[in-house]
Order: sequence, then structure tokens, then C-alpha cells
Amino acid sequence: MTALFSPLLVVTDRHQGQRPLAETVAQALEGGARWIWLRERDLARAERRSLGRRLRELTVQAGAGLSVGDDIALAEEIGADGVQMRTIDGIGAARAKLGDDALIGLSAHSPDEVRQAARAGADYATLSPVFPSDSKPGHGPALGLEAIGAAAAHGIAVLALGGVALRRVARCRAAGAAGIAVMGPIMRARSPARCVAAILHEATAAADRQRLTES
Repeated sequence: MTALFSPLLVVTDRHQGQRPLAETVAQALEGGARWIWLRERDLARAERRSLGRRLRELTVQAGAGLSVGDDIALAEEIGADGVQMRTIDGIGAARAKLGDDALIGLSAHSPDEVRQAARAGADYATLSPVFPSDSKPGHGPALGLEAIGAAAAHGIAVLALGGVALRRVARCRAAGAAGIAVMGPIMRARSPARCVAAILHEATAAADRQRLTES
């Protein structure tokens, strides 16, 4: 299985940012982010292609990975590291087109969807919403921490998504999440770099505490 780039997946949303998205991503990379998920599904294709190329330049310079949301052709065109698919059927299509080295994930909303993603050959799945989310109010219901453990039992990495504020990072990791995916707090931050650094510090500390507990 392809290794995850980072315990933090930064999810883009230009509508929430205080600055141009490429600048927000550049600052997130300065703060230590090493995995970016380009969403922006409402952009016209030419604009999304242009943005994707710019983000690819930034991630290559930082030694980071770039995943494209649900667009296999664009991922191939800009040389992205992988795709985040919205349907189970998309996983096989992505693997066939992008090859074994591509990092392929699924946006899952239940442990059973994670099970299906694992059987289809995905490397990871985001599981959402774990908590109520300010970025997507009304998107739910919240699954809760118990769902993380149930999803992680299916053998692929699970990233907790949805309402994962800084104070909840350790709880998600302790519940079995391989990492977390964060959108709003980073996109809306006055300093994306400081926000990312704080999240990564908490994620790493949580993993260290877990290892000590298990040893």
C-alpha cells in the first residue's frame, strides 16, 4: 500500500479563505503541511486545471503530495500523486488509469463504505462527518468517535474529517484514525502556517502518547 504523506490532509475551500487559495496553500505548506486535497468542484474546468497546476508547483517545491478530488483525468494531466473519489466504482477506474503508485482514497460516510473501499483497492478513506462541522452545517448526522474504530478495522488508513478542531485531534487518533483531514480551521485561519503547525504538533504528540500506552 502506498504510504500516506502526512497525518494531516489539508482540504481546500477557496470560499472560506481570507486570501487567494494558492496563497493559503503556500502558507499551509510553510507550516509543515505535506498533503493537500484540491476540491473546488464548482470551478470551471479551465480554472480548476490552472489552479491544480499552481498547487502542483507549490507541493513539488515543498516535497508534499497533492490529491485531486474526483477527477482522474485532471490528476493525470497535472501529475498529481492521487485522487480522492466520491464513489466506490471510481476507485477501480482510478487505479487502472493512474497505476499502482497512485494514492487513491474514498470520501466515506460510514464504516461500511470504508469496508467497500478496502475491498475495491483504496489506500485510505476519509470518514465524515465525525463531529458537526462549521464548514458543512447540516451535513450529517455526526458519526462520533466509535465509527473511527469500526472503520479502521477494515485494514486501510482512515482519516477523520468533519469538525476536527485542534482539541479533538488527540481523541481521533486515540480512536484509531491514521490521521485527520481539516478544511475550515486552516482555510479561515489568520495564519494558516501557525494553524497547521499546531495541528501537526498535536497529531504527533497524540501518536507518541498512543505508542507509549501500547508499549
